[in-house]
Amino acid sequence: MRQKAWGFLLLALLAFAGLGLELLLAFFIEPLIYGKSLNDFNTAESIAHWLITCFVWLLAAFALHTVSKRKHDFDVLSYKQRPTALGWLFALAALAISITVSIIDWNGLKVVKEFAYNGWQKFIFQYMYYLCEVVLMVLIIAFGQKAGELWTKQQKLPWGGLLLGITWGLVHMLTQASVSSGLLSLLAAVLYGIIYIAARKNMAVAYPLILLAFVL
Repeated sequence: MRQKAWGFLLLALLAFAGLGLELLLAFFIEPLIYGKSLNDFNTAESIAHWLITCFVWLLAAFALHTVSKRKHDFDVLSYKQRPTALGWLFALAALAISITVSIIDWNGLKVVKEFAYNGWQKFIFQYMYYLCEVVLMVLIIAFGQKAGELWTKQQKLPWGGLLLGITWGLVHMLTQASVSSGLLSLLAAVLYGIIYIAARKNMAVAYPLILLAFVL
């Protein structure tokens, strides 16, 4: 069991590394092509960056999902049970708290702020990018949850959310140079993990709710 748990932890960390591939594009490859930093990209260059990143992320997600099924006999899409009434209550409560955390972090609704800043054209493609980012985020949660359950036999604790928090969440502390932002991202990640458990790991329910929690 411990060996299998390490295998799922590795898959979760590889999903996190998949998210990190954007840094390779943004800070090394694209600046060489355009002769400018990411912050100086024009609209067309920003859209190209988001589309390329989406392609890379979806390719990574497909590869990890395939490895999980073939090597570990674990399909993250196999859970089909609908949440219980109590599960819906917990999931929606976590969603509400997550949106509140986001409002505190952004001083308003994230989606409204980004639309005002980007304009409709960039906004559309940036939110396509978010759709793909959440795919890898939920894989981190799913693989991390599986690893935690194998190690502890505890299925009601958000192991996947905790792992997302100490990887994706705390990286925000470094990239945004803000301790408070990093801690809020850590809290948000744990809430995403709670949503995943409350949704009974059913991605048809968990993914849309986590996406809403992330983009609102």
